[in-house]
Amino acid sequence: MIDPIVNETNFSSLQLLTRGKVRDIYNVGNNLLIVATDRISAFDVIMDDPVPDKGKILTKISVYWFRKLSSIIANHLISLNPDEYPDECSPYKEFLIGRSMLVQKAKPLPVECVVRGYISGSGWLEYKKTGSVSGVPLPEGLEESSKLEEPIFTPSTKGEPGTHDENISYDEVVRLTDEKTARVIKDTSLRLYEEGRDLAIKSGIIIADTKFEFGIVNDKIILIDEVLTPDSSRFWPADEYKAGGPQKSFDKQFLRDYLNGLNWSKQPPPPKLPPDIIKITREKYLEVLKRLTGEEI
Repeated sequence: MIDPIVNETNFSSLQLLTRGKVRDIYNVGNNLLIVATDRISAFDVIMDDPVPDKGKILTKISVYWFRKLSSIIANHLISLNPDEYPDECSPYKEFLIGRSMLVQKAKPLPVECVVRGYISGSGWLEYKKTGSVSGVPLPEGLEESSKLEEPIFTPSTKGEPGTHDENISYDEVVRLTDEKTARVIKDTSLRLYEEGRDLAIKSGIIIADTKFEFGIVNDKIILIDEVLTPDSSRFWPADEYKAGGPQKSFDKQFLRDYLNGLNWSKQPPPPKLPPDIIKITREKYLEVLKRLTGEEI
């Protein structure tokens, strides 16, 4: 059963802080209310056509990982139960069930912490040109989708909707934060990736790469936003993996591949998505949820 689509929320009695590519974020007292909509973006452009249930799928997957990885670093999650949210959220309960989180308000760090265990996507393109990714030199002769000897930290800028993220060096992370913070988020990102990778492979999923975001609460670095979802990661079926080219995936790479086949500039406005592309994308996200957590919508 597919629930009603939520493409955008407008909770008039709450203060909308920001509307991201996927999430609508509201100020609620000293905390934040994050609502995962069914919007989907590709190449940093928000599509006009949502993917049914996507927000609920992403929320379930993120919560699964927040709990699994909490021994490595604290995260911003307070509650998933709208009955436990502040009273001002009550009028919107029907929209909040299954797709919202009450979280601590953190000061986001200005970088996206990308970790790559395999060479693919923008990392592959950069490697072909320079032999490195984000200033990290890699061995010669790698093929597309090759597994790296060790995961690498390849941070990027944090672009606003409609703008493209750009790979940056570790030195740039130090400049944007400070030496101690840069070291902590690099080391923590690698630990989170390795733990997630080792858990996911038991479900037949290769996590090729992913991104993490961190924030600061009371001078303490915590994990925020989403974690190891099909929106923020490349998930490949382990039993079909073969280096040397693109891989089948359980993430929105399927949508990217479709869009790459169109005569589209990768700038707004986005093209119309056919029903079958939306359907298959939804099925891929559901497959990740079921494999990782054993749950369904």
